[in-house]
Amino acid sequence: MEANQFREFGKTMIDYVANYLENIRDRRVLPTVEPGYLRPLIPSEAPQKPDSWKDVMDDIERVIMPGVTHWHSPKFHAYFPTANSYPAIVADILSDGIACIGFSWIASPACTELEVVMMDWLGKMIGLPEEFLACSGGKGGGVIQGTASEATLVALLGAKARAIHQVKKEHPDWRDADIAEKLVGYTSSQSHSSVERAGLLGGVKLRGLPTDDSNRLRGDTLEKAIKEDRDAGLIPFYAVATLGTTSSCTFDNLEEIGPVCNDNNVWLHIDAAYAGAAFVCPEYRYLMKGVEMADSFDFNPHKWMLVNFDCSAMWLKDPNWLVNAFNVDPLYLKHDQQGSAPDYRHWQIQLGRRFRSLKIWFVLRLYGVENIQKHIRKQIGLAHYFEKLVKSDERFEVTEEVLMGLVCFRLKNETNEVNERLLKRINARGTIHLVPSKIRDMYFLRMAVCSRLSEESDMEVTWKEVRESADDVLEKKVNGF
Repeated sequence: MEANQFREFGKTMIDYVANYLENIRDRRVLPTVEPGYLRPLIPSEAPQKPDSWKDVMDDIERVIMPGVTHWHSPKFHAYFPTANSYPAIVADILSDGIACIGFSWIASPACTELEVVMMDWLGKMIGLPEEFLACSGGKGGGVIQGTASEATLVALLGAKARAIHQVKKEHPDWRDADIAEKLVGYTSSQSHSSVERAGLLGGVKLRGLPTDDSNRLRGDTLEKAIKEDRDAGLIPFYAVATLGTTSSCTFDNLEEIGPVCNDNNVWLHIDAAYAGAAFVCPEYRYLMKGVEMADSFDFNPHKWMLVNFDCSAMWLKDPNWLVNAFNVDPLYLKHDQQGSAPDYRHWQIQLGRRFRSLKIWFVLRLYGVENIQKHIRKQIGLAHYFEKLVKSDERFEVTEEVLMGLVCFRLKNETNEVNERLLKRINARGTIHLVPSKIRDMYFLRMAVCSRLSEESDMEVTWKEVRESADDVLEKKVNGF
């Protein structure tokens, strides 16, 4: 493909994407295809001679769109949002055009330096203490990871390296493997599954600790677990506090957890993957009180801050534990400016990395902080509007306090089985898409405000689907079906 064809193809695709997003309400949110639907629609082998780009465009609706779940539809309420905006899309075009692999400063200085500055911009926007920021002049700094799952694992590996180093100072004859066997980390029973997975990948024990009646991890629970493990000859080294759990958007008690970790030399990582974006609004920063006691902090601009996937923002007070843990420095990766700027390959699992800071730069410049705050506040307001609709029907109950853009609800005084039938009925109707969760054996439905296009009228459509589905399910229950 030559440049003139690229121009024509690219303009056509831009028009297609804009039309897709502007008319996304008209599409069924969840596809009706069965596994294996796509194979019969395309040849069994790649073409020997090139197809035209117009043929490729024609096949998007025929082959791809029938199997797409439309995450950016105002009728999609599953999981949490995945961000989408035109400035971020355009930034990805530029990133793909430059196509650098920014593993070190010299590999593309702008790639590294813009990331350093953008992480400072973001950190200031959400009110992080300055010791996390590169502009503070201290050790701290930020890095863009692919996902919060990666950040959790990276933090765990940094904590593991620190713990082994500290133990070997007291016991120089102990082997690394013997120390690793004694290491134990902690998290809430409500934490994301990626925290447990980080323990498996990091080769250490991780304990899921019980939460209080509000589903929050408390300091006394963590302190008791640390004491038990120390008495058993284990070495507590790492803890994850979640600000905005996946199941119910609950916030662990950071003010209590922080001192326990600091007093016991336990690395504290904060996973604020979804809710962290809300801290751009000062009125929600009370939920991160105690953040100054953490060693690392992460949230996903690609969830709720209009920056397309993938872009997970991670800050560390002392990145040297990562750099030392991941430092493999062959001659072909060395350069004359080492030490003058971050070589981000030492801050992550993989070597290569894309120019992701362009997305942050474009979005923050073309929206401005005020409009991002407006976006967050609007979506939280929509969640409260849906909460009001749920509470207007005495058959339903809201099971968790609504703090962000998530409403957890269920049919009151009904069994889990009846609520499961309700969810199946809602999704089978095909207008909206929800997913469930379960805490302490109580099954409930989650309604997340996911699309930047959502309005109050969309909440009314969603409530209509829920209410009419409940009518069907409860009528069949009465009639013995």
